[in-house]
Amino acid sequence: MPTRRHDPERRDRIIDAALSVIAEGGVAGTSHRRVAERAGVPLGSMTYHFTSMDELLREAFTRFALRVSERFSARIAAAADLEALVAAVVHLVHDDLAAGPDDLVLTLELYTLAARQPAFRQITHEWMQRSREALGRLVDERKTHELDALIEGLFIHTHLDPAPRSRAVTRDAVRRILFP
Repeated sequence: MPTRRHDPERRDRIIDAALSVIAEGGVAGTSHRRVAERAGVPLGSMTYHFTSMDELLREAFTRFALRVSERFSARIAAAADLEALVAAVVHLVHDDLAAGPDDLVLTLELYTLAARQPAFRQITHEWMQRSREALGRLVDERKTHELDALIEGLFIHTHLDPAPRSRAVTRDAVRRILFP
């Protein structure tokens, strides 16, 4: 009888591979077979570690959202006052939220999945909560919601608009919320 290979990182590799496959071909193009190939694991490992594709997608997008949230929170935590917060938000929009080559695509894939399937909205809800908690350290609840929405919109426009978006335009938009 063959011995089972001990591979404690296999589940993590599968999740990371799922994110890579999603970034490459979207959620619609993600299959157990493609993820297993990318992770370098037997196809049977997929059903051993995940009961369904939805479970794998939830795990993968949760990992991704946490990774981006940590980056976001660290940037905001370094801001000591509102002027520093303006600079932090500009940096988030133009650099941090798309620090990885797949971050924009993964963000949009998650939003689309959450829009289509309410079960995935919990991931985006928790992500927004973490963002608002970080922002809430320096601004009131109303400004926290406005700023969070502005960051999301500016991030998308900055990275999808074919014309380069100016940091000065972002800075001015943030200042209009923080210093009305």
